[in-house]
Amino acid sequence: MPTYSYKARNARGELLTGKLEGGSEAAVADELQRSGLTPVDIVGARPKSGGEGGQDIGQLFGQFFAEKVGEADLMLFSRQMSSLLKAGVPILRALTSLAESSAHKGFQAVLLDLRDGLSSGRELSVCLRKHSTVFQAFFVNMVRVGETTGRLDDVFMRLFHHLEFEREMRERVKGALRYPSFVIAALVIALGVINVMVIPAFAKVYKSSGAELPLVTKILIGASDFTVAWWPWLLAGMVLAGIGFRWWRRTEGGRYLWDKFLLRVPIVGKIVHKAALARFAKGLGMTYQSGVPIVQGLTNAAQVVDNAFIASRIEQMRDGVERGEALTRTAATTGVFTPVVLQMMAVGEETGELDRLLTEIGDLYQRDVEYEIRTLSEQIEPILIVSLGGIVLVVALGVFLPIWDLGSTMTRK
Repeated sequence: MPTYSYKARNARGELLTGKLEGGSEAAVADELQRSGLTPVDIVGARPKSGGEGGQDIGQLFGQFFAEKVGEADLMLFSRQMSSLLKAGVPILRALTSLAESSAHKGFQAVLLDLRDGLSSGRELSVCLRKHSTVFQAFFVNMVRVGETTGRLDDVFMRLFHHLEFEREMRERVKGALRYPSFVIAALVIALGVINVMVIPAFAKVYKSSGAELPLVTKILIGASDFTVAWWPWLLAGMVLAGIGFRWWRRTEGGRYLWDKFLLRVPIVGKIVHKAALARFAKGLGMTYQSGVPIVQGLTNAAQVVDNAFIASRIEQMRDGVERGEALTRTAATTGVFTPVVLQMMAVGEETGELDRLLTEIGDLYQRDVEYEIRTLSEQIEPILIVSLGGIVLVVALGVFLPIWDLGSTMTRK
């Protein structure tokens, strides 16, 4: 029998990898589930023959240049699946119709593969796991809950609203960071132009006069000379630093440290924190309302907060709940939840309406994020004005103080 490599999560949400022999991917998935594991990805071992190697290279090139499935495609898919299933259309026919009407060739192939998997007797959640680059674990777990409870149409509609909320929050946070990023970039470019073009021109005048220069002017001329002499290396260093930073931020440890630092950045960190809390509350509330156990719901919520530091604290909550501790008590020990969130979670646990109160928390912080973004320019403008004023003052003093000294000397003569 063929050997399959798998990735699966245990009851604590830990990721495990290994290999199993089985007649098909569905058989391996069933074996993992019987062992108490939740399959995440199952890949069959490919033979390494020359002909198939050429085919694999062709497939790699095709995947590299193929158009990626975006969030809008998943939103449309979720909304259409919910409508078709609610109307009583069989799931096989629904997938066939969506595949035929899809303008995205890559997503069309995915839908046809889902249909073929269902035709061979597999569950939809098992078929979705084959396409882990398209469907995240949160999406797959929610579909599995819908299959178990018989409310697949309702789950797809909730996934649509969740994806819509995720996209809106992400766009708002990006919009909040766009203005300060643009101002900082413009400032760096302006300083570069001054260093390379303006200060050298004045330096020639000062040198011909032979006058003693102020300390500020000496520092500016020294920095300008260094930039002009070493600008190719400085440019290469900046490019390499940018590439290295992007690579570091994609590593597990790098993303954790960067997300932790981002939460401490004045003004911006507050927006990122509230957006993460809104995602957590919405995600956990939706899974809990759908009948997902609270431990699995916390695992899913950790995957959607879009912040590695807060996700690690949510996983810490999950471990505490597994030990039998109350949800609010474990949340209080993490140090990332505000008193408002803790209070509403405590009330939800006491009244048995945790899902409703979590949804209200998500709505509350979504409105807070919208307000913070609207007032972002008012909060950041004083800081930018003071910073720009300080830089302009230093440059102006360094450039014009020698001119004033020369003018004073000529007047005395």
